[in-house]
Amino acid sequence: MHVAILTNFATPKGGAEKVAIESARGLAERGVAVTLVHGVDGPADPMLDHPGIRRVGLSLTDVWERPAWRGAVEGIWNREAGRRLEAALAALPDKPDVLHLHQWTRALSPAIFPVLARSGLPVAITLHDYFLLCPNGVYYRFDRAEPCTLRPFSPRCLAASCDPQSRVHKAVRVARYFAQWTALARNFDRLLADRARVSDSSIDPRPIDIVHVSDGSRARVERFVRGVSFLRHHRIDNPVRVAHAAPADPASGDAVAFVGRFTREKGADLVAQAAHQAGLPSLFIGDGPLADDLRAVPGAEVLGWRAPSEVEALLRRRARAVVAPARWLETGPLTIYEALAAGIPAVASDRAGAGEKIRHGETGFLAAPEAGALAAIFSRLKDDALVRDLGKAAHARYWEAPMTLDAHAAALCALYAGMTGAAEAPSFQRSAVM
Repeated sequence: MHVAILTNFATPKGGAEKVAIESARGLAERGVAVTLVHGVDGPADPMLDHPGIRRVGLSLTDVWERPAWRGAVEGIWNREAGRRLEAALAALPDKPDVLHLHQWTRALSPAIFPVLARSGLPVAITLHDYFLLCPNGVYYRFDRAEPCTLRPFSPRCLAASCDPQSRVHKAVRVARYFAQWTALARNFDRLLADRARVSDSSIDPRPIDIVHVSDGSRARVERFVRGVSFLRHHRIDNPVRVAHAAPADPASGDAVAFVGRFTREKGADLVAQAAHQAGLPSLFIGDGPLADDLRAVPGAEVLGWRAPSEVEALLRRRARAVVAPARWLETGPLTIYEALAAGIPAVASDRAGAGEKIRHGETGFLAAPEAGALAAIFSRLKDDALVRDLGKAAHARYWEAPMTLDAHAAALCALYAGMTGAAEAPSFQRSAVM
C-alpha cells in the first residue's frame, strides 16, 4: 500500500503536523510506502528520516508570513497550491492508494479539494480542530471567553465578533469557510449525485472519510454535518510517543504543570491562579501571549519550549500533576495522554476530549475550567499518598490499552483497507477504529 499524507509543514508547528509526521513514521515502520507532501519547504523532522518515507515539498509560503492582504487572498483560495499539488501527485513514480489530509489552512488552502476529487483516490481527513465547521477553527467565542453555541455559518454565526483578532479577520475566515464548502460540495457531493443518476462504471465517486480524535469532537461535528452524504466518520486516537517505563513518582514533584501554548482559551492563566490559591507552585513549559502575565503570578515558573525528551524528564522530576484546563472544546491535547503514560496524574477540563481518558478520582480529575474548581483539586494534590496512588493507577490504566504509534498506524491501516476495499494484510490488523 502507498499512502500520500498531506500537510502544511514537515516540522511540527502544531498538533496537526506532529500527528501527520508521526503517522508517516508509524506507517513506514509497518511496511507501508509513504509520501509526505508538505506545502512549505524547509528542514524536516528527524522522524521522517526513514527509507519508506518520500518527502515532496510544494515550495509554498505560510500565509502567516505574507503581507496581510496577500495572506488573506491565498488563505481563501491559493490557485498555485492546487496546481502544485496536482503536478506533484502526477509526478509520483507510483500512484498512491489513499490520500490523507491533516491540515490545509496555513499553506494549501481550500483550492486543494478539487485536486483531491479529480485524483479519483480515496480521501481521508483527520480533524485536529473545527475548521471544517467553524470559521475561527476552535468553535469558541473569543469575545465572550466561552465555547460557541451558535450553528456554524448561521446568520448569528456570521454576525458574531468571535475572532481573536478582528472583524476583518473573521470576514476573511468566513470567506475561506464558504470557499471550502463550495469546493467540497461541487467536487464530492455532485459526483455522488451523478452516481445515483448515471449507470456508468467510469464514474467512481468516493466519499471523504473523516477521522476524529475524540468522541466529543466527533459528536459535535456529526451534529452539524448530519445529512451531508459524502462524509463518513471514524474515530482513531492520536499516537503518544512515550516509552513503556516504570511509573514516575509524582509525590516527589513540587508543582502542577502546564505544557503548551500560553493562551486564555487553553486555560494557562487558570493554572497559575488556581495554584496560587491552593498554595502550590506552578510550572509552565512552552510560550505564548500570556507568558508575562504568568510570570507575574507568585509561585509560577515559566520555561520556554523544550525538546520532547526534556519535557518528559522535567515532568517526571517536577510534576505532581499535568493540567490542561481548556476553556474551548479541545479535541484531544496530547500532554494529558503523555502524563498518564508516564504515571503522572492528569487534570483536564470537563469540556476537552482528553478528559475521556481520565477516570475521575482514580487516575486524575475532571473540572470546569474555573480557577475555584481547579484550586479545590490542587489542594487535594498536596496529599502525597493520594498523588502517588493516582499516578500508579494512571500508569496501569494507560498501559492496559496504550495509544502507541504502532497501535495508531494499525488503526490507520484498517481504515485504509476499508476505504480501498482491499483485504487486510497481516500487518493491517484492526486497532482503535471505532
